[in-house]
Amino acid sequence: MRCSNCSEPANIAHGNYQFKESGLENVILCGIELIKCDHCGNEDPIIPGMDDLFRTIALALVTKPYGLAGEEVRFLRKYMGLTGDGFSRLLHIDKTTLSKWENNDDPVGTQSDLAIRMLTMSRDNSLLNKLDSVIREHFEKIQFRAHCVRIHRRGAKKNRYVPERPSIEIKTSDLTYAYA
Repeated sequence: MRCSNCSEPANIAHGNYQFKESGLENVILCGIELIKCDHCGNEDPIIPGMDDLFRTIALALVTKPYGLAGEEVRFLRKYMGLTGDGFSRLLHIDKTTLSKWENNDDPVGTQSDLAIRMLTMSRDNSLLNKLDSVIREHFEKIQFRAHCVRIHRRGAKKNRYVPERPSIEIKTSDLTYAYA
């Protein structure tokens, strides 16, 4: 086994991996096989069943006990295979509104958040089978709160909405997830 970064010999180990490639900073794959290089420190995950993994991430987001963050909306939109334009039309919103949500410039409204979760569930047959239990067990528990912070971007002051983002830890052996 060779390192993909430096081509030096590498070893296979088990460990946790922050799955930034998903577009989400808060997804941790637990107990995954990793190709680890002692020479340069590079780690590459060995990810079997990518479709099932992405479905698990989508389910974890839909059942998340807090409002959706912008990057989570983007993940779900892409998971459903929708463009920004197509997604905007389905939600009956302007494309600029979606862009503001996905960039955390505006918070996603409560009704839109729930519509995004329902739409995600309804567009995947495996998730659709769980729709009733997800609504009964999770939707009433969602806490819609985000705090606003003032940031300086290119000389301009701007509000940025920071929703709750618990870590999503996915056990790769059985694709169960928990929030940490």
